[in-house]
Amino acid sequence: MKFISIMLLALSFSAMAKVKTENIEYTSNGTKLKGVIAYDDAKKKPVPGILVFSNWMGNTPANIEQAKEIASRGYVALAADIYGDGYIAKDMKEASELAGKYRNGDRSVMRERAAAALSALINSKRVDKSKTAAIGFCFGGTVVLEMVRSGEDMKGVVSFHGNLASSNEKNKLVDVKAKVLALHGADDPFVSPEEVAGFQKEMRDAKADWQLVAYGNSVHSFTDKDAGSDPSKGQAYNELSSKRAFKAMDDFFAEIFK
Repeated sequence: MKFISIMLLALSFSAMAKVKTENIEYTSNGTKLKGVIAYDDAKKKPVPGILVFSNWMGNTPANIEQAKEIASRGYVALAADIYGDGYIAKDMKEASELAGKYRNGDRSVMRERAAAALSALINSKRVDKSKTAAIGFCFGGTVVLEMVRSGEDMKGVVSFHGNLASSNEKNKLVDVKAKVLALHGADDPFVSPEEVAGFQKEMRDAKADWQLVAYGNSVHSFTDKDAGSDPSKGQAYNELSSKRAFKAMDDFFAEIFK
């Protein structure tokens, strides 16, 4: 009976545990960045920390929910800010213009702000500083791959339907420390076969520990429920591929954090 009571108490405590969020501010070269950190308050010891980079709209409520979902898996997740001051694009046109400023040409500002987010994550007392990773969606996928290219010291990164191309020679891999998992829509019209081949060559030349998983019948934004259901538009949600991709992420984290 005593054992059963202890078990029931443990289950009750687990059910009471909730993912909590806190706003966090940090800076990069004088620019104020606003993120949201999510964690399970039942975790009393430091746990692995995950950066979460959004699509080109910015740190929207949907991205915060994604960070909370990651935190519910037993991590501390920081929904990170790239645009500055927590800015969210007004529409797709503005989002394209904003993302283009960071994605095209020299990506140094993108790299600097991503590095600032990593520092903010590591500074959290809830995070095991020896176990960090980053995930990104679409534009955010580009961000995490740039963190690899700039040699950030993390266990790994996961790019969900991100742009795979390095914009110029200046952005090539320098000193790879993180393992790479790129989850790609096999029919993504925004990432050409040449870019996919270039990415694979880049990884091979750098002798990186990398994986590229291409999901059939999937276009851009295949994990985004707000992307619609019409693949002919170039971006659409695919429930099966999304489930497979997040399972691949979970397996990847289990490997790099063991």
